[in-house]
Amino acid sequence: MIEAELREWLLDSDPALRWQVERDLLGAPEEVWRATRARVATEGFGARLLAEQDADGQWAGGAFFPAGWDWASGEPQPWTATTWVLKDLREWGVDAAALGDTAQRLDAVARWEYDDLPYWGGEVDCCINSWTLSNGLWLGADVDGLVDWFLQHQLDDGGWNCEWVEGSRVSSFHSTLNVLVGLLDHRIVTGDEDRTREARRRGEEYLLRRGLYRRLSTGEPFSESAFSFAHPRRARYSILAAADHLLAGSIADGTAPDPRMGEAIERIRSQRGADGRWRQGHRFAGAVWFHVDAPAGEPSKWVTLQALRVFRRWDSPA
Repeated sequence: MIEAELREWLLDSDPALRWQVERDLLGAPEEVWRATRARVATEGFGARLLAEQDADGQWAGGAFFPAGWDWASGEPQPWTATTWVLKDLREWGVDAAALGDTAQRLDAVARWEYDDLPYWGGEVDCCINSWTLSNGLWLGADVDGLVDWFLQHQLDDGGWNCEWVEGSRVSSFHSTLNVLVGLLDHRIVTGDEDRTREARRRGEEYLLRRGLYRRLSTGEPFSESAFSFAHPRRARYSILAAADHLLAGSIADGTAPDPRMGEAIERIRSQRGADGRWRQGHRFAGAVWFHVDAPAGEPSKWVTLQALRVFRRWDSPA
């Protein structure tokens, strides 16, 4: 049960967050949370982002970076280009129909900044390809080849690393989690359990053997950043994001939560404030269309939603 004050604080939110509170924390009837989710495309965050779309289907004129943006400028990476916006809209629950023929327009004009590759074919970065897979599944684009790409690029230790193209043969927490999210989306959207079952199992085992945050070699945390919870998380790994994903996977697969998550779960629990809320751990620099959550150090509705969802699924698994 959620205290009345905390419940009202979470419900007093943009529809993009509110419908998830209704569904995942309050157990509201399906017609209630679906009605709230339907509002995301027409009001608040979702409507604002949809209004920024270019005539050619892109945002900010680029696939991963805004048109004309240059790494040499020294400016922090912007978060306004097409892939980031699609990721947000999808995760907020916007109905694909609200984007009309966006998939077709992107197929016709959008190219990756890396080697000018066609948009829906992906490129060489595991994380980018994961979001492309999820976004394409959502919008009905042909992204089937990306599933094979992930199966071919899984490393011997069970995970993935975006630096494989530079010769890395050791997986990273960040890349592995992001790929697993895309593969779970594929399993849920298509209903195809067999195609990615073994790859998902090996990737999950990579994280679980490490307790979601420990190096195998020393047992020490691979980075203190794993304990900084933030929304939006962009590509960054945290034990909260990993636990949320693994528990969602358990629900999809009809399996019990793995007990090796236990220590990480307690570290998440330890960050809960006396008011029952979790704080925003950090905020990325770089241009955004608008901020959707609290500044660093302030109570975060998005992080609190995610943490409470984790405990609801961990403490009372179906």
